[in-house]
Amino acid sequence: MKFKIDVEITPEEVRRLMGLPDVQAFHEEILAQIRSQMAAGADGYDPKTLMRPFVNQATASMEMFQRLFGGMLGAGITKDRHDD
Repeated sequence: MKFKIDVEITPEEVRRLMGLPDVQAFHEEILAQIRSQMAAGADGYDPKTLMRPFVNQATASMEMFQRLFGGMLGAGITKDRHDD
């Protein structure tokens, strides 16, 4: 037996249902501060510096993904050689 339930709910309704705090005003305030510091040319607020942590994190994730698949491929090749 299989059941399928479709629920139409907005992100705001999910937030309230889960009891999560509304951080919209805080988020907008932080973004406004970052924008003003970027516009003023404050040190460390240029786009390259702001995006560096995300780029480093994405690169590390990709390397981990490559090692994972490399290990699986290596294990498969080793298993095939032992099966012969």
